[in-house]
Amino acid sequence: MAISASMVKELRERTGLGMMDCKKALVEAGGDMESAIDNLRKSSGMKAAKKAGRIASDGMISVKVSSDGQFGIMVEVNCETDFAARDENFIDFVQMVADKAYAERVTSIDELLSLGVEPLRESLVQKIGENISIRRVEVFTDPQVFSYVHTNNKIGVLVSLEGGSEGLGKDIAMHIAATSPIVVSPDEAPVDMITKEREIYTVQANESGKPPEIAAKMVEGRIRKYLEEISLTEQAFVKDSDITVGSLLEKEESRIVKFRRYEVGEGIDKAEEDFAAEVAKQLT
Repeated sequence: MAISASMVKELRERTGLGMMDCKKALVEAGGDMESAIDNLRKSSGMKAAKKAGRIASDGMISVKVSSDGQFGIMVEVNCETDFAARDENFIDFVQMVADKAYAERVTSIDELLSLGVEPLRESLVQKIGENISIRRVEVFTDPQVFSYVHTNNKIGVLVSLEGGSEGLGKDIAMHIAATSPIVVSPDEAPVDMITKEREIYTVQANESGKPPEIAAKMVEGRIRKYLEEISLTEQAFVKDSDITVGSLLEKEESRIVKFRRYEVGEGIDKAEEDFAAEVAKQLT
């Protein structure tokens, strides 16, 4: 059966795939549109699997909070390049994932995938030609949940407060996005983290040639400064550096219950390749 341009056009519109892929699928299916779609879906799964090994360290973060402020979700969906992260199809997919997570109150990636997301992910991999992964999802169920998403959609925050106002909650969320604290207060800092820092500072102090008692004081001073830097309540407030976040909370009679900050790609080992080598690889 002859494959007409209109048939190729229809298949492209229904699948979003390239012209050559669509024409080949129609030829192999003998012009049967539905068979061609089924075959492409199978092929899509194969290609998605092949791309799954590629590092997806770019992407987008989406946050949704209920109108009563008592429920919030945050998801990170990754792709390989910033170009793909700005693709409308990718953005729509991320919003769909966030909507499903919000509507179904999911708490894990497995739950999300069980809601029919996986076939859509595989289809998008086929369409944009990059590995795509739903990396993580965060859920807050507290009396007062506030959020912030940076304008580039690469940083997102959920924070839960007791007391205070909506304005305070939004300011604290924005502060967390800007300063990337690790814990709410110094007493929450993990012991192993402090131990590691103390070991480093001790070596540095001993190499300084100072007397042991002075070196010990240097170590303790650096530990205090480190705790101030990683503790949200001890940080200078970004909108008024004359006060700390802790002082602001005290003034507003508020307390931070917990927070979570996502930054796209954090913790992912990014492949470093020579550009010329990459081009050569594409040509082979």
